[in-house]
Amino acid sequence: MAVSSNPAAATDVYLADEILVDLQARLSRIEGQIGGIKRMLADERDCDDILTQIASIRAATTRVAVLLLQGHLRSCVSDAIRSGDHDAAVARFSTSLSQVLRST
Repeated sequence: MAVSSNPAAATDVYLADEILVDLQARLSRIEGQIGGIKRMLADERDCDDILTQIASIRAATTRVAVLLLQGHLRSCVSDAIRSGDHDAAVARFSTSLSQVLRST
């Protein structure tokens, strides 16, 4: 596992390498999909086709958020629980979950 480069969080374990690799791959695909939508707009493609691609991107970003939340729970939140700071762990995860749900 990688360690956070944030000095304030030096004791926190960041996301597992396999999660980071998965997230990077998913984000690269999303970048490609966005480029595809730009080309579709330039080519004056059918609006329904473009909206279908946008829905696909939205689903993909939601999946990225879910994987990131799972990794956050397994690393940062688990570290806080192990250190005995249960209230901080719950507050930390609650804040993260609220941020994700607010954007949906």
